[in-house]
Amino acid sequence: MRNVMMASSAVFLATLIRRRYLRWGVTAAEQWSYLPGDTLLPDTNLMATRAISIHAAPEDVWPWIAQLGQGRGGFYSYDFLENLIGCDIHSADRVHPEWQHPAVGTEIKLAPQLPLSVAALEPGTALVLRGAVPMGSTAPPYDFTWAFVIRRAPDGTSRLVVRERYLYKNRWAPLIVQPAELLSCLMSVRMLRTIKKRAEQAPGDSLPLTANVLTLHPNSPAAQHFERRRPRNVPSANTIDQQIKEVLR
Repeated sequence: MRNVMMASSAVFLATLIRRRYLRWGVTAAEQWSYLPGDTLLPDTNLMATRAISIHAAPEDVWPWIAQLGQGRGGFYSYDFLENLIGCDIHSADRVHPEWQHPAVGTEIKLAPQLPLSVAALEPGTALVLRGAVPMGSTAPPYDFTWAFVIRRAPDGTSRLVVRERYLYKNRWAPLIVQPAELLSCLMSVRMLRTIKKRAEQAPGDSLPLTANVLTLHPNSPAAQHFERRRPRNVPSANTIDQQIKEVLR
């Protein structure tokens, strides 16, 4: 009897843990809501949805999503673990203009010999990758989509929602996918937290503090962009505008 109770407790605990790592950070509404890319695999065997709040506007989050990929901006996770298995990942700590324009069909690599492709794209809002990892010379036993979706919150900040969907192609696919999901959760949580940090602490050299600041109007989009990302020790656009007028008077 005791052994039965212990086994039942272990199963219950495992179920709770699995539920948590498949739904890290999401609300009930986010878990069951439609996301771009869901229709690519309408019937799935496994779905993981994770999310994080970011105190930055969606347009400040998107550049970090747009440059995802090996040989590009990386995946903002545990690079050293990925590189132990030869992924050659080097996560960027700044926005790279040359990687800001993915398109449907663009190849986004997990590792040098492991490409995914952009299957759906809503610039500024959603990037959906599709593909799978082969088992040596054996074709992948599953199909897979990986969606990155940015939603604007009422206060102008962002919710970044990431969803993985798996469709098994044979009976032994769960033996590959399900054990890997715990590691995927650890890597994904690290990625979400790093993107949050990058977007919230955008580098100062991306602010319009050069000669372009002379053209700032306090109500212009450029001035609003500046104000949103301005460090506390940097004067506001209004203050700079007044100081320039004093100098040129």
